[in-house]
Amino acid sequence: MEKIAIISDVHGNITALKAVIKDIESRNISKIFCLGDSVLKSCNSDLVIDLLREKCTVMLKGNCDEAITRPDIPKGRFWTRDLIGEERASFIYNLPVSYEFYMSGYLIRLFHASPFGLDYVFNPMFSNKNTIYSATEIHDAMELFENTDFIGKTKSDPTPDIVGYGHIHTPNIIRIRNKTIFNPGSVGMPIEMLNDNFYDKTNKFSTVASYIILEGNYNSKELSTINFNLVRLPYDIEKEVELLKNSNLPSKEKLIAELKSATNYSSMKQD
Repeated sequence: MEKIAIISDVHGNITALKAVIKDIESRNISKIFCLGDSVLKSCNSDLVIDLLREKCTVMLKGNCDEAITRPDIPKGRFWTRDLIGEERASFIYNLPVSYEFYMSGYLIRLFHASPFGLDYVFNPMFSNKNTIYSATEIHDAMELFENTDFIGKTKSDPTPDIVGYGHIHTPNIIRIRNKTIFNPGSVGMPIEMLNDNFYDKTNKFSTVASYIILEGNYNSKELSTINFNLVRLPYDIEKEVELLKNSNLPSKEKLIAELKSATNYSSMKQD
C-alpha cells in the first residue's frame, strides 16, 4: 500500500510547514497533496510557496490564494502579494481548484472548500448562522459530493466516494450515507472553535499543526483496505512568533495571538 500526505492552509507559516514536511518524510511518504491557502496570515508566504512547489505532487488553490494573486491587484494593495512577487502570484493563481484519484477502489475528490466555490463553508461541528459566513454555509454534507461547473464536472461524471477539503482549519473525519468526508485541519493556523481565553493552558493541545495520511492502493479501482491517519504535530511556535515580530507585517500582533491560542483573536479573553 502507498501513503499520501494531505496538507492544507499553511498560510505563510514556514516553521510549521518545515516541521510537517520533516515528519512526512520521516514516514517515507513521497506524495504530498496540498489543498490550498498557502499564503496570507503569517510572514513567509514566499518561502512557503517555494517549498510547496519543491515537495508537493499536487497543489490546489484556496480562497486566500485567489484573493491576493488575481492579475488585477495593484502593487501595494496586499503586503503578502508584494512579498511573493509576480511569478509566484501567477503560479498560485493558475492552480487547479480540484483534483481526484482512485485509492483502494474509492474515488477521492479534493478541493479547498467545496465544489461550488472557494469561499463556501461546511463545518459539521459548528453553525455559521448569523455570522459573516452564513450566506455561503453548506448545511447538507451530501452537497460536497456534487458534480458542478466550478470543478469542471457534469452530471454524467462519477461522483466521489470520499471528499477531502480544508478551509475551516479544524480537522475532522466523518461518515455519511456510505461516504466519507475528511479535513486535515491547518498546518500553519489551527483553529479550535470553542477556544476563547488567551491564557488557557490547554490551548497547547490545539495550536499544533495537523495533516492527514491516506494509505491504500493508489490508482486502484479494486476495493481493498484504506486507512485515514490524522497527525497532530507540535512545532516551534515561538520561532514563528519571532519571525513575525521581526517582520513589518501590519497585522502581526493579531496573528501572533491567534497562533498561540488556536482561535480568532476577536473572540479571546485577554484580561
